[in-house]
Amino acid sequence: MARRIFFSLGICLLFAFSAVMSAQALSAETEVTLTATLESEAAEAELRNRFRAIDEDVQDLKKEVLDLNRDLFLLEEDLLFPANSQVAFFISMDIGEYFELDSVNIKIDGKEVANYLYTEREVGALMRGGVQRVHMANLKTGDHELTAVFTGKGPHTRDYRRGATMIFNKGIGAKYLELEITDRVRKQQPEFVIKEWE
Repeated sequence: MARRIFFSLGICLLFAFSAVMSAQALSAETEVTLTATLESEAAEAELRNRFRAIDEDVQDLKKEVLDLNRDLFLLEEDLLFPANSQVAFFISMDIGEYFELDSVNIKIDGKEVANYLYTEREVGALMRGGVQRVHMANLKTGDHELTAVFTGKGPHTRDYRRGATMIFNKGIGAKYLELEITDRVRKQQPEFVIKEWE
């Protein structure tokens, strides 16, 4: 009987020892897991901070690239079109009830220099008061002939093609010409005028 009690006590001690060891292992495992979780959260926070810093650097670089691109564009324009030989042609519309613009073709001294096809959106912008630079060029001083041919839909939605010609004198300095499309209410026809900007 004493043997049985010792045996039972031994088994109980073995179970108790095993339970204590299991609890210690579980506690150590929990501690390791908790430490790993804390370390992982710290690592994630560090990664987020690094990504934020990289994103800020990228945004700064984008801004610098855009600024540089603007400066290069202005420099290129100054080099390609010096102010003393520069000629720019603009197009504008007033009302536009009697003419719906499709395209414009520009010739200088008989040589075609620009041909532009318009979208509905661009025509809408012109009708709301927008002005578009159609072409920019370098010309020698002296007299030049400008011919502009406008194509589109005229009164009663019939095809319409009309031209306007002007001889202008290119002096020293920049020259700006506007191709203006206006409505002639009395004749119910569009009118095409070329004006020099002062």
